[in-house]
Amino acid sequence: MAGKSANKQQGNGRMTQAERTALSDQRMFDAAISLINERGTQKTTLKEIGEIAGYSRGLANYRFGSKDGLMLELFARFDTRWKEHLGSYVETRTGINAVLAAADALRDFLKLESDYMRAMYILWYESLGHESEIRNRLADHHDVYRKDATQWISDGIASGEIDPDINAEQFAVQYCAFIFGLVYQWLVNAKALDLDALFEDYEDNIRKLLSRKE
Repeated sequence: MAGKSANKQQGNGRMTQAERTALSDQRMFDAAISLINERGTQKTTLKEIGEIAGYSRGLANYRFGSKDGLMLELFARFDTRWKEHLGSYVETRTGINAVLAAADALRDFLKLESDYMRAMYILWYESLGHESEIRNRLADHHDVYRKDATQWISDGIASGEIDPDINAEQFAVQYCAFIFGLVYQWLVNAKALDLDALFEDYEDNIRKLLSRKE
């Protein structure tokens, strides 16, 4: 984004107000991600976010109103990015293929967006100790993740691909447990995990578990 803005600046000598705002927002989000990964959310301040981004101390506060406001916007942008990424993998797939595509999407997202993913999970985990808007939104998102997985399995059962003895809702809980449990372990010590081998083994087990028995 910064490169495009620089090119724009070189082309006609100025950026629009919207472009300047987008650039400053992105720099502040990048600064927030870096600080969260370095010291967690509690020790990250709006003042430092603005300064590290290269702006005045008060810009982050002026733009977002509070640290919670910035964190909520960071969460919303992450959610949009993840949904777009996941959608590009799952597309119109259902059943086993949808589950496998979603697993592939997570594996690649961990590699492509590792800093952002790490910051978001730190934010989410630190929100669990108290009632907050982020915690409430996270609960809503978990509901969506389970409903999506339930639908993939239900569609697979209806098409005859998936074993009808599989409980779609229970599988969805187990699927989310694998996803979030894996990310937790990755956060603790990413070097201890061979993501490609883990996901390959998981996908083999998913095929065996879900495939309709002859």
